[in-house]
Amino acid sequence: MTNNKRQRRFRVFLGLGLIFSIFLLVAKSIVFSPSLARSQTPTKITEIRGVWLTNVASGVLFSPWGINRAIAQLSKLNFNTVYPVVWNRGHTFYPSAVATQEPLLAIMRLNGDVLEEIVQQGHRQGLRVIPWFEYGFMTTIHSELARRHPSWITQGLTQKSDPENPQLLWLNPLHPEVQKLILDLIKEVVNQYNVDGIQLDDHFGMPVELGYDPYTLERYQQEHYGNPPPNSPLNSEWMRWRANKISEFMGEIVQTVKSIKPDCIISLSPNPQAFAYQHYLQDWQTWVQRGWVDELVLQVYRDELSSFTAELNQPAVRMARRTIPVSIGILTGTLGDPIPFEQIQAQVEAVRDRAFDGVSFFYWETLWSYLTPESPQQRRRGFRELFPYPAIIPN
Repeated sequence: MTNNKRQRRFRVFLGLGLIFSIFLLVAKSIVFSPSLARSQTPTKITEIRGVWLTNVASGVLFSPWGINRAIAQLSKLNFNTVYPVVWNRGHTFYPSAVATQEPLLAIMRLNGDVLEEIVQQGHRQGLRVIPWFEYGFMTTIHSELARRHPSWITQGLTQKSDPENPQLLWLNPLHPEVQKLILDLIKEVVNQYNVDGIQLDDHFGMPVELGYDPYTLERYQQEHYGNPPPNSPLNSEWMRWRANKISEFMGEIVQTVKSIKPDCIISLSPNPQAFAYQHYLQDWQTWVQRGWVDELVLQVYRDELSSFTAELNQPAVRMARRTIPVSIGILTGTLGDPIPFEQIQAQVEAVRDRAFDGVSFFYWETLWSYLTPESPQQRRRGFRELFPYPAIIPN
């Protein structure tokens, strides 16, 4: 055999050996390593991962160690946003000068300045803090607001209280003094705290049955040649007139907040558009179109996955997604209605499959506690699997 033939055969054997070695390495990685998606940490994940902190059936704001524990757990499990309540049915959840000047408001008794603590702890651990003006214009029949200012309360043709709850009343969102109160509270939070934004929700409006109070009737007649509004609260022109007045106030809020802090996020967490407008005269689709909303967190509290996903494809949602980040609010349970983690996981996956900008959970106490179907350890393990890596906020 010539030297040339020996050299060629040697090169062939060397090549085959190299190929075989590579094959063994690949096979070993397949057999003993996790999947590629899990073994490699993504360089960039963009997703809102939020949770609401409320006082209703929740002790997180009242326990001396509640805030520290909550923020630490959320940070560890790669959440990046909290929406803490700061206004609820006539109560502020921070030491409010507006409430002090207006003795008709009540300051909730908490352990120090809870909002300041949430802001500091949240920012220290990489979470956005967006205070939440929960319950909007709602108050209670026993509140000082209702007792001292009965003219601020709107009403229906036959009743003064909320159509679904006789213990609740609604401040008139069209009344200038009510608007001043709400605006003063929002300005106070934006001015005094290093917050990332403010959030209004599905109660920023009023039930369609209401609006027959003296102030609103007089204002309507002034704009309609002395004619009163129709007796039917569902009259389309009467609905549109009230909804437009609420929208005008929304525009004023946005202009005021941006003049104080231009980068302050205006977050909105409404019901789906059809329900929001037909039941609460909240025309958030128009607000998005006018550039008044920086972030939409759509509340889709449904048990059936088919009805849940149906809301994700509504025209107003598709429109909003073209201009701003849109995340989906998912119910993790209530005191009387625990939600299994399997349902939560399926809904998160449905949101991700449709490439939304994230999720937010209502509410902290039902993420993982002894009120949930699974143990707290199982629930936290489930969220760790949903959020294995940190995520940045969509622009």
